[in-house]
Amino acid sequence: MPTPPETLVPNQIVIKHNQNIDENIDQIDAELSKRFIALDTAGYFIIYIDPIQKLIFAKHFTNEINAQGLATDPETGKVIPAKGQVKREPTRVFQAYTAKQLCVEIFENSSIPPVTMLDHAAYIGREAQKAEWALRQNQTYIQD
Repeated sequence: MPTPPETLVPNQIVIKHNQNIDENIDQIDAELSKRFIALDTAGYFIIYIDPIQKLIFAKHFTNEINAQGLATDPETGKVIPAKGQVKREPTRVFQAYTAKQLCVEIFENSSIPPVTMLDHAAYIGREAQKAEWALRQNQTYIQD
């Protein structure tokens, strides 16, 4: 059966079958990154790696969501910027050698899991996997 010239995948992203697979993946990711994302009222994570210790870290911070849907600092009420430095103390710091270990610590070994939304949990899993890959490949990891 001949391959169709293009296929429509969820969220109206057109995949061109004559393109390199990496181009298609990059296109899918770029388009999906434009979608609306509701913020988790349980907080957010800053994920990073320590190449010396060979560890993945996930710092959890609480937040509140204001009427505009923006994350705010529960203590000050100020909007938490998506980029740049913010001086806040995490509620908890998770560390692990692998993505699986990190996710088990966050989702299974926490008495109260610090995530209330399935899409947020999926995001944490994807980011943990990217962080592990970067650690194993001696690459830089940048959280999406």
